[in-house]
Amino acid sequence: MKKIYTALAISVATSSALYATNGDTLIGVGAKTRAMGGAGIALSQGAESTLVNPASITKIKSTEISFGGTVFMPTIKTTLGGQEVKSASDLNIIPAVAIASQVMPNIYVGVGMYGTAGMGVDFRGHPMTHQDMESTLQLMQFAVPLAYKFNNGLSVGIAPILQYGSLDINMNSAGYGQKQDFGVGVSLGAIYDFGNGFSVGAVYKSKIKMTYDKVITNPAINGPTDTLTQPAEAGIGLAYTFGPHTIAADYKKIFWSKASGYKDFQWKDQNVFAVGYQYDAGNWALRLGYNHGSMPIKVLPPLNAGAIGLNAMNLLGFPATSKNHFTAGGSYEFSQNFSMDLSVVYSPTSTTSANAGTPFAITNKHSELGATVQFNYKF
Repeated sequence: MKKIYTALAISVATSSALYATNGDTLIGVGAKTRAMGGAGIALSQGAESTLVNPASITKIKSTEISFGGTVFMPTIKTTLGGQEVKSASDLNIIPAVAIASQVMPNIYVGVGMYGTAGMGVDFRGHPMTHQDMESTLQLMQFAVPLAYKFNNGLSVGIAPILQYGSLDINMNSAGYGQKQDFGVGVSLGAIYDFGNGFSVGAVYKSKIKMTYDKVITNPAINGPTDTLTQPAEAGIGLAYTFGPHTIAADYKKIFWSKASGYKDFQWKDQNVFAVGYQYDAGNWALRLGYNHGSMPIKVLPPLNAGAIGLNAMNLLGFPATSKNHFTAGGSYEFSQNFSMDLSVVYSPTSTTSANAGTPFAITNKHSELGATVQFNYKF
């Protein structure tokens, strides 16, 4: 039992999945993108697109700044040892700010800073079944996109990324304290505009290695590694605008199985599909979207103690089980220079069970609700 619960504690290290929906990755960054189900690889949405595809900032005509935040409210209920417990960590604030500008006729530059994680799991008060688990993981990314627009409709972009991470884990009041690390990566993107309302895009984001010294491998946790690498991603997108209507669709693959830390938990690569619709009336707009991501967690047959512990680890400490997300939102222009965007993301309850017929049978119920407010200024 001690080994199984030690494995459970290890999993809390990656608890950012509790608010991120596609594994530990937000379905979209920016209110307009989130309102369209996360679809935006081939569709520019102004300055916020610095965080989606660096090539898309070539649609900006002067200078634009966007800033706002997301209130995220996950509901996690886990049954273990016959007792259902609701995680007390159920409210999170995720900031985002971006600026982009055309600095020369064909050259564009931007800056984006945004939170990609900001919560954990809190099962304090339940030492016998849930081991009083408490964790905090915070990730912030800082990106500087540079894009070039060719005269034939092709735009390309690159964005170096600096990531800050902070991790703390406690189990039965034992832990090693909060540790921080910095990691670097890069995002590469391209968009081709056919000139008839149709565009295609592609983006690649490299993995980012993060190591939190002795937080996971300390004797209280006894985990396999202190490295938790944010996985690489690759995606393609389509967008078509006709009159006031725009339809966008993306496909993205997240390579969890090749990321240190996640591969130790036997996570699978994840397929993500997103589709969104936008109606633009000029000074106001409405948006709808849908996002589906396959579950990266692999539920193993409980044939041995290792499989039982791994199942419990993933579903109690890192329940990245949310699959379907329904989104909506809108925008309103108060003036030619100032506008506001709103979006809502809802993920209905997803139920996942493992270890049936053993003393460590576990069931996780996971739903999400998030609201984003964003302000934009052009000058």
